[in-house]
This record gives sequence, structure tokens and C-alpha cells, in this order.
Amino acid sequence: MRPLSYSRAGQVEEAVAIAIREPGSAFLAGGTTEVDLIRAGIERADHLVDINHLPLSAVDDLPDGGLRIGALARMSDVARTAAVVERYPAISQALLLGASEQLRNMASMGGNLRQRTRCAYLRDGVSPCNKREPGSGCAALEGFNRGHAILGTSEHCIATHPSDVAVALVAFDAVVHTLGPDGERSIPFDDFFLLPGDTPELEHPLVHGELIVALEVPGAPIARRSVYLKFRDRQSYEFALVSVAAALEVSDDVVTGARLAFGGIGTKPWRARRAEAALIGSPADETSFRLAAALELESADVREHNAFKVELATRAAVRGLREALR
Repeated sequence: MRPLSYSRAGQVEEAVAIAIREPGSAFLAGGTTEVDLIRAGIERADHLVDINHLPLSAVDDLPDGGLRIGALARMSDVARTAAVVERYPAISQALLLGASEQLRNMASMGGNLRQRTRCAYLRDGVSPCNKREPGSGCAALEGFNRGHAILGTSEHCIATHPSDVAVALVAFDAVVHTLGPDGERSIPFDDFFLLPGDTPELEHPLVHGELIVALEVPGAPIARRSVYLKFRDRQSYEFALVSVAAALEVSDDVVTGARLAFGGIGTKPWRARRAEAALIGSPADETSFRLAAALELESADVREHNAFKVELATRAAVRGLREALR
């Protein structure tokens, strides 16, 4: 056991100030990720800043029909908020598929975005892992990599990002709002998660003491008929082998708008922009859906145990797009 000190913040500015003052600090919300990481020795924080009393749990309407979701809103509450269910069903579905009810009741939206990969080589504490110990290597490259990424990989890391709701959020151009040492910042969702490249230990652009305060999802009529599908080894409490968020707009059986994002196959929540572009102007049928998905997956970098994900992701995209037509 390592000794930990603890502070409780009552205001957002106070929480940031405490974190800046304590170099080894970390924010504590639901604790469903942070506590596990500390126990495993992956997170080396020695001071916890409890932010649970901050006024960041509301879900508010935006003028364009979108939503502003407080970073401390609990996953279960957001999943059942009427405006989320009606305007962004894929977000609601992703949240409900994300964990057990007990975890969803505790886990915060901001904390979900900050969770680390579930790669066993990161979490076992002894295997080479460039995320845990930069320069030590990546055991997954030649190890058991069935659950690992096939898109956005590098020779230094092939771990997937585990969040379900992040897949739906990236599909609808969400924005992350923060407060940190340099004031307020807005980060487009697709830029919030970093590809591993040569620095897999850097997973997001946040600096020390920078706190996520809210997520904004812009108004998007296309999202009202969106779906989120998750494919996994078992149906309860399991991370995705492949997941997909999908939405379509169709006129006279021709696709006029498309949103598609994958989980379980990318080193970050993967917005399938090539597939989206291919879908526009195509017939709204399974042939077009399969061709678009195949185009997105052309750059897949498969390993010994995860090559099956190419076909699984293709089928998942076809099914998701087909269900979005209903």
C-alpha cells in the first residue's frame, strides 16, 4: 500500500488549483477507473482531489437542439435522460451496454473518457508496455492480441480504447470542455484521443491539473434514428471485440447523410470518415454498406490472433447501418 493524501473541492476553480499545487495529484469522481489503476500501481498519484461535490452533473439543452452533459453526470442517469434517448439513442444504448448497473451508477461521463485501456499487458505490472513504461516495448505485438486494435496502431502500441459511449460521441462531433492552468479550452472529440505513434503513453492532450467539466453534443437530426451495437465474447460485463455507432439519412433510397464509428478495433474511438464519404450518394442497401466498410478497413494492420476483426467489423457495420434504416 502506498500512502495517499486527500482533498475535497467545492468549486471547479478550487479543484484545479489544488491539482496544480500538488504535482502528484489526480481527480477522483466515481473511482471506478482511478482506484483500480492506483491499486494496480499503474496510476502513480499520491494525492486525490475529490470532485464529487462540484456542480457538474446537469444535462442541459443547447440552442441548436444539442446537449451539454456535465462531466460528473453518472452514466446511468445520462442513459435514461429523455432528451438523450430521443435525440441520441446511440449514446443511450452505448451507455447501457458499457458496464454493469452498479458501475454505471457510480461512473462519471468525464471519467469514462479518461479510462485507460484494458490491455492485460498494461495491467499485469510486469510485461513490457510502452504505455506504462515508455521504451520498454509492447508485449501484445507478438503476444496474445485477440482483443487488440487493427486501426490506428503503431510499432509501439496496439491497445484498444475501451469506452463504449466514446464511440457514439465521436460519431456525432462531440466537444470536450475543460478548465486548466491556462483557463478554459474546447477540444473536438476526435482530437481528444491521441493515436499511439511514438508516444503511446500520451493518450489525450490534457495537461496536469486540467479538468473535464462538460461534453457538448451539437444538434444533429440524423442522430434521432441512430443505433449502437456491441459484439463481445459474452453478453454481460465484457468489453467489445467490435462495436459500431451508425446513423443514416436517406432520400429516394439513396444515402444523403451518414455517421459511422467503430469501437474495439481502433487505438482510439474510430470515426469511419472514409466509409461515410463512400456512402453519400450510394444506394441504401447492403452492398453499399459492405463496400463502404471494406474501404474503411483497407488500412487494417492485423496480428496473429485478431485478423478476424476485419470481417466482424464489416458485418457489424452492415448490420448497424441496416438497423439505422428502420
